[in-house]
Amino acid sequence: MASKAAYKRLSKEYIAMQKEPPPFVWAAPDEKNILTWNYIIRGPPDSPYAGGEYHGVLLFPSEYPFKPPGIKMLTPSGRFQPDKKICFSMSDFHPGSSLMDHVAHFSLTGLLSFMLSDEMTTGSVTTTDDEKRIYAARSHAWNLKQKRFREAFPEYCTPTARDVPNMAQKELRASASSTNPPSPTPPTSCAASVATFTTPQTPAMPTSASASSDDKAVVRTPNGTTPSTEGANGVGQSWAASLRQMVWEKWRWGVILALALVVSRLSSSN
Repeated sequence: MASKAAYKRLSKEYIAMQKEPPPFVWAAPDEKNILTWNYIIRGPPDSPYAGGEYHGVLLFPSEYPFKPPGIKMLTPSGRFQPDKKICFSMSDFHPGSSLMDHVAHFSLTGLLSFMLSDEMTTGSVTTTDDEKRIYAARSHAWNLKQKRFREAFPEYCTPTARDVPNMAQKELRASASSTNPPSPTPPTSCAASVATFTTPQTPAMPTSASASSDDKAVVRTPNGTTPSTEGANGVGQSWAASLRQMVWEKWRWGVILALALVVSRLSSSN
């Protein structure tokens, strides 16, 4: 039977657990006995326990919060003996310290840290990493067969293991950003860069609002025409001007020759 102090403190800790669950861990008190909490630990990535789902219990004494809880892991893990009390250092737990407000959080975080180490203690076993991976792959199927797990976590009785509320995504992103700062973003996309080098840019033509007729540059042909504005008519007028020039040259020389002939006849008659 939980004392009034234990009941009040554990209710407070459960609210804290809901607001800020520790990474890879979730826990909730038993509906019939608040001194017993069921927990789930998900195996962190890059560890032999990756993908694993480990069910266990926290056993709080009636003197809580003046004595720490006992811990058992029920799911075979290759690290701890199933359903046997695990002893690991609780030297950081001191009644009256700030950690007292989050003993469940601290205990489960400490258990996960101890699980990832190679330290041996009461309740631990020695296996290879490959054996731990085999246990991890079988863990969820094993849990689904256990009545205690199904009653404690019906929402986790899914075909595949379900993530706990905090899978440490925020922590992993923060760690990745601190070790691998983002590369500078290019000013344009790759497609825009290709277009810049492959498509010639057409200069903007001045408008009436930005330039007067005196400021406009006009390209002229040797005949004085402006092909950009005359089009086909300009070409026809150019050929006509050339023809008139040729006729004029021949007519001029013909007049000169006729005058020379008249002068020579007048001179011979005299």
